[in-house]
Amino acid sequence: MNKAILSLLLTLSFSTHLAATNQAANNRQSPEEYLSRAHALLARSEVTKAFAFVDQNRDATLREWAAITEINAPSGKERARAAFVEKILRGYKSLNVRYDSAGNLIAVRKGTGGGPIVVVDAHLDTVFQEGLKIKATIRNSRIYAPGVGDDTRNVEAMLAGIRAMDHARIRTKGDLVFLFSVEEETSMRGAKEFIKEHKGKIDYYIALDGGYEGFTYGGIGINWYRHHIIGPGGHTRSATPPYSAALPLARAIARIYELPLAHNPPTNLNIGMLGGAEVVNAKAADAWFTIDLRSTSNEVIAGLEQRIAAIIKEESERAGMTVRTEIITTTPASQLPGHRDSRLVRTAEAVYIALGFARPPITITGSNNASVALLAGVPAISTGAGPCGGAHSLTEWCEIEPLYNGIKKILSLQLALAELESSTRTTE
Repeated sequence: MNKAILSLLLTLSFSTHLAATNQAANNRQSPEEYLSRAHALLARSEVTKAFAFVDQNRDATLREWAAITEINAPSGKERARAAFVEKILRGYKSLNVRYDSAGNLIAVRKGTGGGPIVVVDAHLDTVFQEGLKIKATIRNSRIYAPGVGDDTRNVEAMLAGIRAMDHARIRTKGDLVFLFSVEEETSMRGAKEFIKEHKGKIDYYIALDGGYEGFTYGGIGINWYRHHIIGPGGHTRSATPPYSAALPLARAIARIYELPLAHNPPTNLNIGMLGGAEVVNAKAADAWFTIDLRSTSNEVIAGLEQRIAAIIKEESERAGMTVRTEIITTTPASQLPGHRDSRLVRTAEAVYIALGFARPPITITGSNNASVALLAGVPAISTGAGPCGGAHSLTEWCEIEPLYNGIKKILSLQLALAELESSTRTTE
């Protein structure tokens, strides 16, 4: 394990210890009490009024959803989409709107004081190439377009929720910070910079990215590597050995795929990319392959790293060759001790159940901006506003009708966490 990863893990260990201590101190309610509070929230007149507003404005919400989707926003080039969303946000007097140094668009809805600060994050970027022309189409109760789900459905859910709160004159004790983040699909740079700047000022972080019926409260560790096997190369008709470096590469891959992978903790491995000689009649002097290694346990990842490295070394030496390994990216697993029973997770679970989501799936395998928050010791979950399919493809789609219930779910969750004022003024 290299020093950078070790340093990250030590930082994570310290942060999670502090977070666990804080969670234990804050968690004084039973699951039944959380559920009772969620039902009481949903019965509030101003919440009922906000929900009615969501239902009354379905067509306008759908049109805006499609319009945002049609603004292509490749990761790192989100400015046009951000400007469109900014214009909408600046029309709401309840918000303070600004950009930060990373290019994130931030809208703060100030609370009356004394409540938790809640960050709600939906990322602006998509995975599609620059110049792609996007047209959203609707058929059979679905909306189709590249990026319509990941993550535009959640961008729209945030906007619709803000409008509903303003219409119902809802006031919260804590600040609601709406973060329209950048570069989630590539490096999560937007979330990293935001959390770095505001760490210590965030009580709860909700990443809206996928999901609908359930949510995640932990982040899976993801390490990407490119392993090279280096040999002498040569022409097809040159004496053998020396072999092509493709031979030990193939042997190593076969052995790696035979490694047993744990189901608990969840662990995955994939060899996705291969490379070698640049012409057909040459023995590869540099054959390489990538590995995507994932687990909710940093210890499991470290153990697999060692076994994989040993296999590659053995097969390369067997052919008289050497090894060179590149670390493409590393993201440690982010699991906060005691988080399952924290106020954030218990509140989210109660809100789901109160809204009719029976036995919502609750997992620890998230992979999005919530992981960045968790690694910093900030209590976080990830969820989403509606069911979609075909993510990261040109045929991506979302169910339309569930989005409106998803907006209500996210609205309820942020109100439960930021705490409604005991007597909210709702005069017209």
